[in-house]
This record gives sequence, C-alpha cells and structure tokens, in this order.
Amino acid sequence: MSLRIHLLACCFGLGSWVAVNGLWVELPLIVNTLPEGWELPSYLTVIIQLANLGPLLVTLMHKLCPGRLKERAAIYCVLSIGVLACILLAFSWDETTVVAAASRSTAFFILTFFLALVDCTSSVTFLPFMMQLPAHYITTYFIGEGLSGFIPGLVALGQGVGMAKCVNATQSSGNLTEEDMYIVQTQFLPPNFSTEVFFFFLAAMMCISLAAFSALNRLPRTFELSTENLVPDTDTVASVCSGLDNHGAVTEGENSNPKCHSEESGQARPQLAKSGHSVFQLTFIYFMVVWVNGATNGLLTSVQTYSCMPYGNLAYHLSAALASCANPVACIVAMFFPKRSLVLLGVLCLIGSVFGGYNMAMATMSPCPLLQGSALGEAIIVLSWVFFTGILSYVKVMVGVIFRDESHSALMWCGAAAQTGSLLGSAIMFPLVNVYNLFQSGDFCNTKCPL
Repeated sequence: MSLRIHLLACCFGLGSWVAVNGLWVELPLIVNTLPEGWELPSYLTVIIQLANLGPLLVTLMHKLCPGRLKERAAIYCVLSIGVLACILLAFSWDETTVVAAASRSTAFFILTFFLALVDCTSSVTFLPFMMQLPAHYITTYFIGEGLSGFIPGLVALGQGVGMAKCVNATQSSGNLTEEDMYIVQTQFLPPNFSTEVFFFFLAAMMCISLAAFSALNRLPRTFELSTENLVPDTDTVASVCSGLDNHGAVTEGENSNPKCHSEESGQARPQLAKSGHSVFQLTFIYFMVVWVNGATNGLLTSVQTYSCMPYGNLAYHLSAALASCANPVACIVAMFFPKRSLVLLGVLCLIGSVFGGYNMAMATMSPCPLLQGSALGEAIIVLSWVFFTGILSYVKVMVGVIFRDESHSALMWCGAAAQTGSLLGSAIMFPLVNVYNLFQSGDFCNTKCPL
C-alpha cells in the first residue's frame, strides 16, 4: 500500500510543470514554423507572467471566501484543462490568423496561456491537497515535480532536431522564364518524431497525473494530517519547492514557495533556529532573488533563440533540453550539499551571471556571434546555457532555504521579490526584442558573416 501511494504521489507531481517545461524544450522545432520566428520566446515569457492570474485568484478566494473553494474540484478542473490544452495544441499549434496585417500564432498563444495557467495554479492547489497525506509522501510528490522538468528534456533529446540544409530554389521574375533567378533556401529535415507527437506525449503525462490524483482522492482517510517536519536533517522540501521552476516559467515555481512554506509553518514541527541576518544581509539576499529570477525568467530566456540559433538548430535544441534537465539536477545537488554561506552564494550568483552575460553577448552579436560555424562555438554556447541555468537554480534553492529559517513574512517577501524580478525581466526584454528590434535574426544559408 505504501509503495503504491508513493508511486501515485510521484505521478501526481508530474502534472505540476510538465506542460510549460515541455513547451520550452520544443521551441527549437516550433520557431522554424511559426511566423514570430526568433521572437517567439519573448512572447512566451510575457504570456507566462499573465498566467499568474490563476494563483492570484485562488489566493484571493481563500482570503475573501474561506472554505468556499473546493480544493479537489479545482484540481480536477486544472488537470482537465491541461489535458485538453495539450490535445488542442497537437492539432492546432501551427494555425495562424491575421492580426493588424500580420500573421500571428493566436492558437498557440491562447493555448500556451491556458497551459501556463494550469501550471501556475498547481502551485497553490496541489500542495494543500498533499498536506493531507503523511510527510514522507509529500517528499515523493516533490520528486515527481522535479521529473516534470527532467522527463520532457530527455524526450526532447530523443526527438532530436531537424538538421538544416541549403537547397536551390527558383524565384520567378515575371513571365520571362529565361530571367528566372536561382536562390538558396534553408530546408529543415524532420526530427525523429513530430511536434504533434510530442504534444500528445505531454497530454499523456497530464492524464497520468489526473489518474494519480483520482486514485489518491479515493484513498481511505485512515491517517492523520501531516504534522511532522518533512525532512528534519536536510532541506529537501524547501529545496525542491524553491528551485523547481520553468526555464521560461520559472516565476511560477517561485510563486509556489510562499504557499509551500506557509503550509509547513501552519503545522506543529520543531522550531528552526533563527539565522539572525542583518538588514544589509537581507537586502543583499533580496537583491539576489530579484536578479536571479529576472535573469532566468525574463532577460535571458527572451533571447535564447538569438543566442543559440546562429550556431544551428542542434545547438539550440541541446541548450533548451539540457538546461531543462539542469534545473532539477541543481535541486538534487542542493538537497545533498546545502550551503548557506552568503559569500558562496554571492560568488555562485556572479559566476552564473558571467555565463548569462556570455549568452546575452552572443545574442546581441546575432546573427554573427563568436566562433560561429565551429564545433567549439556550439559546445561553448550549450555549456554556457546549462551552467547558467544550473548554478542560478542552486542559488534560488538555497535562498528559499535561508528565508524559510527567517520567518513566514520573509518568505512572503521572497515570493514578491521573485515575481518582481521575473516581471521586470520580461517587461524589459519584450520591447527590446519586438519593438526596437535590437536583436537580429539570421538565415542558416543566406547570412554572410565576416571572417
């Protein structure tokens, strides 16, 4: 019975962030089809920010109408919307409409909003339900939440990416066929399986989560609510809860932190020692929260295409997939090697920012970044994105642990700072990419870069 509940709790956690994580790792294939092209990630970061309306409404319902919101019904609704949105994406992700005389991916944007709404809202609905189970099952739930980012990354690696090749094409110059011109066009070869299949895979993952929740909901209530400290010796829950957020959604994961910790603080557990940080130290930590979330959830994710695509589809594909896997790996590292030293976290934040600075520099140099066309350049940009994501994810995890030991109020402000950073990052980059066009896209076959 215990093993079965562990398995169900893990499968239930899979549905928390699998949809948004899946969208990010599939972008290397999508950007070559949708009319927004390389600007697509900047649109997604804004859409995901808007989806935070879901947890805001749930929180307001709990505050203004306590007891009126039916938790189980809300979870059934959230997961069902996720399944439906994934299925609709499989059939209509590449459908476009004309808006303001330009072709736009309206179906993709609308369905992405609902998927982000599902994942954001899961942060404030799944955890309260899991708190009804004994504490060791909650830890298993967070393992499933980590796998919601890891599994789509692995599947995307197996999917591969369509390699680009240059083909000759004829461009007619009127009725005089003898004056027809030959041009070179970029043609993308198909991956191992299509984007539609990948979206059906995401729908299947959501169905597994829905089935697991249904099974958990039918368990006999023969046990008491969890009142013990979840993991006394290691900060597992705090670590995973703080660090599991999306590559391009990652704000939402941070939004789950206050809820997660507030649920814990409401239980009777051993008193944690107060860290007693000074005002200067707390200011420094809050600054790190704003900066790290702004960088990972807005500034860099908005221009990942400009940073990676000049090196080819494979470089972008590996950067997106491996960075998605780096996030849960960083949480596991933090679980076994928790380091709360502010000096160390500051150094790690600086190192991660250096990798982020390199990524941003390559994006500003697009479509002709350093070492373009070389295997070394491709390897460096992929590793830079993996280390950028992994190191800053570790910093976010440990900052969440520090604030958990401070107070409930500190956690609330940590969530607000994380949201502020993510919102600022997205708001800054969207006009720079889409209005002022500071970043230039290129073409694999027709872009001529100086040697």
